[in-house]
Amino acid sequence: MAMGGQRQGRGRRPLVADINVTPLVDVMLVLLIIFMVTAPMMTQGLDVELPETTGKALPQKEEPIVISIAASGAIQVDRVSVDLRLLAQELARLAEGGGSRRPVFLKADKKVAYGVVAQVMAAVKEAGFDELGMVTQPADRGQRR
Repeated sequence: MAMGGQRQGRGRRPLVADINVTPLVDVMLVLLIIFMVTAPMMTQGLDVELPETTGKALPQKEEPIVISIAASGAIQVDRVSVDLRLLAQELARLAEGGGSRRPVFLKADKKVAYGVVAQVMAAVKEAGFDELGMVTQPADRGQRR
């Protein structure tokens, strides 16, 4: 019994089955800091110079609906002045009787805010028009960058 008593007093420590999470937390915090620092750098876009178009316009079967947006924000639908609120009503009127199969061309000044152009495009899609095209200025062949 004496030997058994000595073993219990001097015996090995029991094994601990717990995971030490302190190093794991340290590594995760370092990774979090690295991602927080590098994430803003990843959101920048590429510097892309778009090609200039020299193609000719495609022939149209039907007369298109032309929506023009001036630099001041004034909107015209087939030379009828409307504001952004009345645009949906004017497009719905034009879409009646199968008019939604007509193509819609959007001519927006390059100084117009992107949000206004997006709202006009959304109104065109909500009115039921399937074909929406953007009108651009053809490139001058003499101007090379």
